Amino acid sequence: MSRGGGGRWGSVSVELVMAECAGCHGVCGFWKRVEGPEERRLLELFSYGLMALGAGSALLLCFIPMPYGRYSTRRFGSLLPARVAWALQELPSLLVPIGLAACGGEAIAAPANRVLLGCFVLHYAHRALIFPFLIREGKPTPFVTFVLALLFCVFNGYLQGRSLSNYATYPPGWLKDPRFITGFIGWLLGMAINIHSDHILRNLRKPGETGYKIPRGGMFEYVSGANFFGEILEWFGFALACDTTESLAFALCTLFILGSRARQHHQWYLEKFEDYPKDRKIVIPFLY
Repeated sequence: MSRGGGGRWGSVSVELVMAECAGCHGVCGFWKRVEGPEERRLLELFSYGLMALGAGSALLLCFIPMPYGRYSTRRFGSLLPARVAWALQELPSLLVPIGLAACGGEAIAAPANRVLLGCFVLHYAHRALIFPFLIREGKPTPFVTFVLALLFCVFNGYLQGRSLSNYATYPPGWLKDPRFITGFIGWLLGMAINIHSDHILRNLRKPGETGYKIPRGGMFEYVSGANFFGEILEWFGFALACDTTESLAFALCTLFILGSRARQHHQWYLEKFEDYPKDRKIVIPFLY
């Protein structure tokens, strides 16, 4: 009996060792090996880089219009179908954080981290899996624009996913903290505004109609870039709820880039329509 029992426990021990060795290899094994103070510092440096990228992009867009949508041009590469380009470029921001969370981490077991990462993933589940199929006759996307968006989503997916899976820590009552509650409301409201504004834009033209129209209703009564305002509000709410350098960097980068795109739209509307509402701001209601 003792020999049989020993053999059984020995078999279990061997299986455990093999499982541990398997964990040392593959994708998850890689992420476990690189985890530590050095990667934590790298995430901080990447965050500052993301802020600088946003500011630099905003400056560049003052001289070179963003080549997408109605501004698409072949000067920035071959044109890709809008639906395909949008789905593929947004997908990394959905898959990368999910993959990092699946590999485990000291932080991801906490309820606050799971909720916050869930907010990020939910946004990109909509942007990658739902929004592209709602596009109606979207303008083709230049290849360079597609590649830049794809790289950004890979980079930011890693930044936010790794931070919340492995490094961001919160006190036990964080989900009841006023900062989390206020930030979560901002995130939810911003996402709702973004989705509603996109719905208005998609339905500006009736079947068979062509040309452009002035968007009306919702936050478009206050700003030209209502969809951009919604996304800016969403990510600043997310940053407040997360209280991390990585989330703040993303919010600021969003503000810089989408603010520039909204200004581009606003100027186009003013030049295109003589009756465009002169009291509309660019992207921040009553301010800018």
